[in-house]
Amino acid sequence: MRSTSSTNRKPRAAKTAAAALAAALALSLTACGGSDDKDGDSGATGAKETGTTVTLPKLNGENLEVAAVWSGEEQANFKKVLAEFEKRTGAKVSFVPAQDPIINFLGSKVAGGQPPDIAMLPQPGAIKQAVDKKWAKPLGTEAKAELAKNYSQGWQDIGKVNDEQYGVYYKAANKSLIWYNAKVFENAGAAEPKTWDELLTTAQTVYDSGVTPFSVGGAEGWTLTDWFENIYLSQAGPDKYDQLAKHEIKWTDPSVKNALTTLAQVWGKKDYVATGALQTDFPASVTQTFTGGDQPKAAMVYEGDFAQVNIQTAKAKVGTDAKVFPFPKVGDTAPVVSGGDAAVILKDSKAAQALATFLASPDAATIQAKLGGYLSPNKSVDISSYPNPVQQKIAKALIDSGDDFRFDMSDQAPQAFGGTPGKGEWKALQDFLTNPKNIAGTQAKLEADAAAAYGN
Repeated sequence: MRSTSSTNRKPRAAKTAAAALAAALALSLTACGGSDDKDGDSGATGAKETGTTVTLPKLNGENLEVAAVWSGEEQANFKKVLAEFEKRTGAKVSFVPAQDPIINFLGSKVAGGQPPDIAMLPQPGAIKQAVDKKWAKPLGTEAKAELAKNYSQGWQDIGKVNDEQYGVYYKAANKSLIWYNAKVFENAGAAEPKTWDELLTTAQTVYDSGVTPFSVGGAEGWTLTDWFENIYLSQAGPDKYDQLAKHEIKWTDPSVKNALTTLAQVWGKKDYVATGALQTDFPASVTQTFTGGDQPKAAMVYEGDFAQVNIQTAKAKVGTDAKVFPFPKVGDTAPVVSGGDAAVILKDSKAAQALATFLASPDAATIQAKLGGYLSPNKSVDISSYPNPVQQKIAKALIDSGDDFRFDMSDQAPQAFGGTPGKGEWKALQDFLTNPKNIAGTQAKLEADAAAAYGN
């Protein structure tokens, strides 16, 4: 992981810890499987039972706007967190639905003289852009004190720009998971794989049983970058990952060719991906895996822990109908890729600083943790707050990893390359999904777009 202030983890330490986290996560997910046992590792980590660990000011008559790209249940659950802030302070908070890329959305709001008070930014690159454009305001003493108390140094650092704290990483994601339809696996006699070769064997076993192996939400380019990043991190290693994330090596590098070649073993295999992938958004890619009885549109779907929200929408039970295994290792170690959303203040005020402080506390995160489909990097959140054993194990593995993991590569990139629909990496990988034989052409396009976005 690297921070926006260009502080890099030592590769050897990061590699060792990432391997340890992957091993712990694999053991945890295997152990919880379909069990309903909720004891063991779900002890308290600091949050009080009352849920009032932080003192907030009275803000009667104050009005705030919070912008985020969240929709559906994710948005509804976050609004419950905002409602608690309203209850405790007397302020009124409005949620403003934003669109990707959020920096462009915010630009139009700033130009119109009506920026939201706080924006939830999904990329470290977006935080840096907001600072460079002089939109973002530094966090105050109270918010920084909550961060220091509740977050590892690594999660603090990725919210910094030029050593100044701007972001509160309220939401995290473990993006190294593959969810599967337990009934399909049982009918096919398929086993959870630990290596890439085993994944291909499992996929063939599922295919032979009459079910398409993979659902891919290709309508949203970020799901495709996540596929690539897991393969690349495991195959090329953390040093190369960091170099590619900063464009210190080119996308025409042989390591990128190797990763795309590996990815094509799934995307390019006839009938391995459910039809209409480019027209399938992320929520549909999940729900179609867990609906349709014994004949869903696909047996597996790759994405992060947050897929649980969509699994619940499909009326499937996590740990019973829907099970999960860590993204299989392609190289020496299994990948551990994380992402997250940070609260950044755009209109400085006592109320905005108070909300940022609240979001940095375990009080806020615990509310959303109990609702499911959410993961917090806040180490003071009681693990037992998460609603099922699978989520509890994923959360514990994230906290136990401390600072040593890799943050989503596309989220570290300039938004023009790594976070804009129809452009850059998103578009290049959508084209690659359509034509997985075009490895050299995909590399050339990725490099041209990266060079333009990074300016080198």
